[in-house]
Amino acid sequence: MRPFIKHLIQPLFLVVMLTMVGQLNVHAAEVLKLDRIVAIVDQTVVTEQELESRITTVTAQFKKQGTELPTENILRKQILERLITDTLQIQYAAQTGLKVDDNQLDKTIERIAEQNQMTLTEFSEALAKDGASMRKFRADIRNEITIARLREREVDGRVNVSESEIDNFLTSQAANNDNKDEFEISHILIRTPEDGATEDVQKAKAKVDSAINELRAGKSFAKVSASFSDAPNALEGGNLGWKSGTQIPALFLDALKTMQVGDISLPLRSPNGFHVLKLSNKRGGNSPLVIQQTHARHILIKLSEIMSEKEGKQKVDSIKERLDNGEKFEVLARQYSKDSTASNGGDLNWINPGDTVPQFEKAMNELKDNQISLPIRTQFGWHIIQVIARRAQDMSKEAARLKARQEIRAKKADEAYQDWIHELRDRAYVELKLEDKF
Repeated sequence: MRPFIKHLIQPLFLVVMLTMVGQLNVHAAEVLKLDRIVAIVDQTVVTEQELESRITTVTAQFKKQGTELPTENILRKQILERLITDTLQIQYAAQTGLKVDDNQLDKTIERIAEQNQMTLTEFSEALAKDGASMRKFRADIRNEITIARLREREVDGRVNVSESEIDNFLTSQAANNDNKDEFEISHILIRTPEDGATEDVQKAKAKVDSAINELRAGKSFAKVSASFSDAPNALEGGNLGWKSGTQIPALFLDALKTMQVGDISLPLRSPNGFHVLKLSNKRGGNSPLVIQQTHARHILIKLSEIMSEKEGKQKVDSIKERLDNGEKFEVLARQYSKDSTASNGGDLNWINPGDTVPQFEKAMNELKDNQISLPIRTQFGWHIIQVIARRAQDMSKEAARLKARQEIRAKKADEAYQDWIHELRDRAYVELKLEDKF
């Protein structure tokens, strides 16, 4: 495996572009086999060539990670379902007019090449050495961008978080100190229908019991996840990464509180099905967040068709001279500044690190209290800055609210996305052509 590709859109692409297109020494009879249809998905098909290519990719990924593979039939079933889901999303995007144009795609690929410290030519050559083509790479990246934008449009953009939800979240967090802990967890889901019959529930329970037995027999969680789990990340070993207590459903959190690092939970029942958790690691919550704030004001001379660069510089130099001669900053700001703060004497209030553009922040940070800067050029025009005061401010409450908003939003968006995917799958016509192999 070559180390150069480090920054692709999803971890799967770490392997996709480096695998075995050039290593598939197949005979003509085998090519015919690879062209068979394995699934009809609404208006298109999934071919056996696509399936085998993805199996090769995932197999290489498992080997790279040192993870034991599930059985061939289970792996094929999991990967085919993922291909069907991706195909449905790409189809829906096309039907609803969502497109990624070539200009957007070119910029993304240029950024990927830059992140790998290569020119486009070098990047293309590196792909070719590993048996991958730039054409296939572009198609895969286009699909990834399309799916990401589809999710943003259909789900993420519709998720709202109210101030009352944040208040309730923080109240609940304060009442439960355990929520300050963070957990690194992996997850197996055995899904049951929402209104599942007793027979469906019994089948799911038997399946989760089989998974538990394999875990107790010493099989790795990642392999059992790939073999049994219905979760979208099953083939990635079910790893959910680090989650704070507030990001975890109460059902999971109650189980995690009693677990030690390395433990695997008993089956947990929810409306979605049966869950099995592994606690890989655990750590404490965050410390208070204290930052340096600057109270500043400025005068902005904007450049335009009417105000040229030369005229703007002359204007700002004239204002600076008047300030040096003792005229009041706030008076000149009200008179000349072309900023929304002009009516308030140019007052920017308390500024956090990163709130302003780098040139402005650098100049402001070099000033002493009450000192007035030389004219500073940014993309907005010419500024004159005055620092009024500085303070160390505990921003824990503000940071907590921001983090709460992000966590609530992420949780709601993920749940909504999974529901949307299932709705999309249920509405679609899907016919499996190789069911006998599963």
